[in-house]
Amino acid sequence: MSNPIPSPLPATMRYIDHGRGGAPEVLVEREGPLPVPGADEVLIRVAYAGVNRPDVLQRSGNYPPPPGASPVLGLEVSGDIAAVGSAVTAWRVGDRVCALTNGGGYAGYVCVPAGQALPVPAGLSMLQAAALPETFFTVWANVFERGRLASGETLLIHGGSSGIGTTAIQMAKAWGATVIVTVGSDEKARACTQDLGADHAINYRTHDFAVEIARLTGGRGVDVILDMVGGDYMARNLKCLALEGRLVQIAFLQASKTEVDWTPLMLKRLTFTGSTLRARPAADKARLAGELLARIWPHLAQGRMLPVINQVFDLARADDAHRRMESSEHIGKLMLKVAGD
Repeated sequence: MSNPIPSPLPATMRYIDHGRGGAPEVLVEREGPLPVPGADEVLIRVAYAGVNRPDVLQRSGNYPPPPGASPVLGLEVSGDIAAVGSAVTAWRVGDRVCALTNGGGYAGYVCVPAGQALPVPAGLSMLQAAALPETFFTVWANVFERGRLASGETLLIHGGSSGIGTTAIQMAKAWGATVIVTVGSDEKARACTQDLGADHAINYRTHDFAVEIARLTGGRGVDVILDMVGGDYMARNLKCLALEGRLVQIAFLQASKTEVDWTPLMLKRLTFTGSTLRARPAADKARLAGELLARIWPHLAQGRMLPVINQVFDLARADDAHRRMESSEHIGKLMLKVAGD
C-alpha cells in the first residue's frame, strides 16, 4: 500500500494543464490534488522544472505519455522530498534531489520512482540541478552507452546549442573527445566553441556540414554522430562517418521517413542505433542514475561541467516557455520556477 500524504502537506497543488492539446496557449495553470507516492516512489516538492522538446510534442498531441505516467507535462525537476513510499530506504523527507520523472513535473508536487532521483550535486543550486536529469540521462545513454564514444575519438553533435547539445559538448570534452557541432547561427557557434569548448562549429545555414566534416577531418570522418534532426540529414550523416562509425538517433525534428542509400552502412561497417528515454523500465533508468552518480556527478561538483540555462519562466508562464522552445532561438535550457530555492 502507498504511504498516506503526511498531514503538514497541503491538500492541493497548482499544475499546468494542457487539456486536449494544441498551440502553447492551451497551457493553463489549475489547482488539483497532490499525487500519492507508491511503495517505491518519492513525492518531491518541486522547486524548478525543466522544459524539453518532448513536452512540446506531448502538448501538441504527438507524444502520449506511457501507461501509468502522469498526464501532466514535465520530465525533470529539482526540489526536496516531501514523502516517501513504504518500500523506499535510500531517501528521507527533506533530502534535496533532482529527478527524471515519467511526467508531472509542471506542478507543485510530483511522484517519482525512487531510483530516478539523484542528490543535488555539491555547489549547484536547485535551478541548476533541475536542468540536469533529462539531458544528462539522454546523453549518457546514447553517446556513451549506445555510441560507445571513447577518448581520442571525434563526435559530431547536431543541434549543438540545445540543452542536449550543450550537455553533450561538455561530457564529450571531459572524456577527451574532439567535438564538432552544427548550429543555426554564428552566435550559437561562438557559444559552443568559446564558452563550452567545442573544437569546431558549423553553421548549417551557410555551409554543407558534410563538406565541412570532410574538410575538418581530412576526409576520415567522425566516429560518432548524435542526431535529433533526421530527414535529409540521415544520408549526409552516413557520408560523415568514419570506418566503424556509429550514428545515434534520438529524435526527428524533420521527417522520420526519407530515402537513404544504405550502401555505406556495409562498406564502412557502420552502426545505426537510437533510443528513447521515457519508455524505458524504471530499473533501467535507476541503473542510468547510478552511472551518472558515479561517473558524472563528481565532474559537476568540481565545476568541470555545468548546465547552460538560457531563461527561467514562472510556472504560470509555461506557454511563453514553450513559444521560446519552438522558436529555437535559445542557447541551452529553458526552465520553470515553481517554488524556487
